[in-house]
Amino acid sequence: MTTFLGMPVTAPRGVGHLRGDQTFPRAARDALQNSQLRRNLRHATTTIRGKSGRVIAELPDWQSLRDAGSGIKADVMSRLPELLVRLEERVVAAGGVVHWAADANEANAIVTELVKATGSERVIKVKSMATQEIGLNEALEAAGITPVETDLAELIVQLGDDKPSHILVPAIHRNRSEIREIFLRAMPGVDPALTDDPPVLAAAARRYLRETFLSTRVAVSGANFAIAETGTLGVVESEGNGRMCLTLPDTLITVMGIEKVLPTWRDLEVFLQLLPRASTGERMNPYTTMWTGVTPGDGPQNFHLVLLDNGRSAVLADTVGRSALHCIRCSACLNVCPVYERTGGHSYGSVYPGPIGAVLSPQLTGVADNASLPFASSLCGACFDACPVKIDIPSLLVHLRDKAPHPVAERAAMAAAARIMDRPRWYASAQRAAKMARIAGRRGRGLPPPLSGWTAGRDLPEFPQQTFRDWWAQRPAVPPAGEPSSGSEEGR
Repeated sequence: MTTFLGMPVTAPRGVGHLRGDQTFPRAARDALQNSQLRRNLRHATTTIRGKSGRVIAELPDWQSLRDAGSGIKADVMSRLPELLVRLEERVVAAGGVVHWAADANEANAIVTELVKATGSERVIKVKSMATQEIGLNEALEAAGITPVETDLAELIVQLGDDKPSHILVPAIHRNRSEIREIFLRAMPGVDPALTDDPPVLAAAARRYLRETFLSTRVAVSGANFAIAETGTLGVVESEGNGRMCLTLPDTLITVMGIEKVLPTWRDLEVFLQLLPRASTGERMNPYTTMWTGVTPGDGPQNFHLVLLDNGRSAVLADTVGRSALHCIRCSACLNVCPVYERTGGHSYGSVYPGPIGAVLSPQLTGVADNASLPFASSLCGACFDACPVKIDIPSLLVHLRDKAPHPVAERAAMAAAARIMDRPRWYASAQRAAKMARIAGRRGRGLPPPLSGWTAGRDLPEFPQQTFRDWWAQRPAVPPAGEPSSGSEEGR
């Protein structure tokens, strides 16, 4: 059989968490009013940045590792169909079952039916951006199935009826006092005398989750990597909850974005060095779980792999934008981004916040559905410097800004500017008129209405006292080539 997902299409509307209810500027304006949120974010991102910087500095070949990671990902994108078919063959040969999901609706339906077939009314979940992207929890709940998040931060978000605000630390916007209140309100069996001491909070979550691990027969996970060479899947994590989900249940269902495949085990070596240092500031992940199909008497006896497109083929079709699919979900770009640090993840309206979300989400949904996200950046370039696989996010942002629909007034202004610049006399007149902006504008640094919208959030550069045209007209005459100047020896 030939596997065929169909022509590249964007992620469907009305399902999942890739589109927000507000534009980024409006959501960010609300977030900036929350001083507690900004304090929480600043403390967390500063801590992670410091840890990451220290362990990265230990490696003399860090830049070579980045080059290798970028090269491997570019190779994967160039032959993705071939690698996916090979992965499917190896997974099936090892006793697993592979399902292809063109979009979120198909993926949710596949997972829901697989869980129903087991007779289970509850599933335990490993932290997974892919399942958040497609809104799997909502789909399971609608089918009468209870999903239980087992990652501590994801559990906090779930119990608080909240949304994740960070790729690595979904509850980064919450402090420990807020977490205590959530546990007291929503966690079954919690001690009413619970304090906000972090070890006490962790112990309360452990007691709650341990019973769930031991009594639930179905688990749902994502995957950090898949090895086409052997059909092996891998999850890296820091708490051990993933290890429990991946080994204890009878049935394991993994939902994986198609871009996560790697050609060989040798390639994995590079990413197991890049990912922990860039994400959690660790030399290696405390828990790295790898599994290949089904082994009788050891681990889950039923394994299903759901390969998710949901707009990824559309991203792949853009030869410039496809580098966003290189992302290994480390969140390094979020931790260095001055915009994210002030507005938080919820402002982006997508499960993928921060700089990578500003380029990935619009491509998955179609730029028109997330038109404000490519502008959610100062283009400072810190994200490019931090990215362990060297995704040039600033260039992608500019690329997507060109694709975004622009307001009528802006299009008219740009068209007028093009006409002026195409006519030397008009352009010279415009230069002379531009000097008046320093007088007419706000404090001499803005533009009058209706152009004031552009300078409301940025300073207008100072116009020079003398234009190049003025200088050229006033320069001393230069004698033609071959004629002596008045100051030369021959002229004396």
